[in-house]
Amino acid sequence: MAIPTTRAKEKGDIRIDQEICIGCGDCVEVCKDFSLVLRDGKADLSNNPAFGCIGCGHCMAMCPTGAIQITGRTISPGDLFELPATDTAAGYDQVINLFRRRRSIREFRDKTVEPEIIQKILDAAVTSPMGLPPSDVNVLVLDSKEKTRRFAADFCDFLEKMRWFVSPFFLTLMRPFWGKANDEMFRGFVKPMFDIFIGCMGNGINVVTYDAPLAMYFYGSPFTDPADPIVAATTAMYAGESLGLGTCMLGSVHPMIQYGGSGRRFREHHGIKYSSREGVIVIFGYPSVEYRKGIRRTFASTTIMN
Repeated sequence: MAIPTTRAKEKGDIRIDQEICIGCGDCVEVCKDFSLVLRDGKADLSNNPAFGCIGCGHCMAMCPTGAIQITGRTISPGDLFELPATDTAAGYDQVINLFRRRRSIREFRDKTVEPEIIQKILDAAVTSPMGLPPSDVNVLVLDSKEKTRRFAADFCDFLEKMRWFVSPFFLTLMRPFWGKANDEMFRGFVKPMFDIFIGCMGNGINVVTYDAPLAMYFYGSPFTDPADPIVAATTAMYAGESLGLGTCMLGSVHPMIQYGGSGRRFREHHGIKYSSREGVIVIFGYPSVEYRKGIRRTFASTTIMN
């Protein structure tokens, strides 16, 4: 039985041209579904795959003679392309400098992000690794300041109707069920967030999406690996930085619109197809500020196992 996603319920179809197979075994080595074996010196289909071909395409991309073709699960031989030459790829110094230059930007010039730049960001984000192909990441693109502001205003209206969620009575009632850490988070962050978002929007100030000229909301589906939307959003964020844009991840909207009838109606109104465990908004724009220094960050802990 194939592993299901919203885009594919069937397993991939593996076809092997044994006339041109040289029996190198590379395809067998890279197939972690155990769908392939060497039999009589040629690649062949296994009788005992783990799940059935998931359509990762590793075997097809690895084969030196083109003897393997995969179709199904949104993949086909036509999706293959030549890898860029090694000397055209960024080295570590370039990558780490890109990472170090990026800071969260919430102040933008009144300038539209060009459609070709938006497409480049999406082209980069779609290369992100995923837990299971085909990708079940969905992207909502808000490509103007007017759209990001309208989205933010609708979200504040949504929060206004949900104020009971952060009322003292409800927080006291829920504390024994969701524990001390969640209670501290709701009292110290979520409740003030309601007050700030709604209050500022009432005064004409948008601190939800900061009137960014571009926002992308990355979210999954009930089948999605929870990490996938976050990984894709991170790739998009660094792509934006490489293109001269300021970027910032916004995590406040996603968890609030996942549950209940109000959340469902908000999603439907904005064309958001699914509720999902994880999701995040990235805002982009030409920055109106310039930072002169970086700030060194640390992990909570780093443990090297013996």
